[in-house]
Amino acid sequence: MVKTRHRIAVVDDDESVRRALQRLLRTADLDAETFASAPDFLGSLRHGRPPDCLVLDLQMPGTSGLDLQRQLVRAGQRLPIVVITGHDEPGMEARCLAAGASAYLRKPLEAGTLLAAIEAAIAPAR
Repeated sequence: MVKTRHRIAVVDDDESVRRALQRLLRTADLDAETFASAPDFLGSLRHGRPPDCLVLDLQMPGTSGLDLQRQLVRAGQRLPIVVITGHDEPGMEARCLAAGASAYLRKPLEAGTLLAAIEAAIAPAR
């Protein structure tokens, strides 16, 4: 039996964050695909199966991470989501978790913490 690598999508408007997270995820033997915006990610869903987990930046121009999370729920997409943010606001963690996020992490991210959050998010799907 061939082991399938988990597919992780990263949505973050900061290119350096996307590159760093893609490298980290690949070193953890995870397939990583990155997107610069919520519309880019939503467009990718029309062309294949959804990822096993979504790492989602909260603060982005246009559609915010929380807005994207809500759109996915309304569309019936029940993706495990790990929200990341460099601009924490009072009450935002509770809102993201209430909307269905698996985890809420503050930047700068610790590699081990992010990988553990992804592992916990995809574990129920196994």
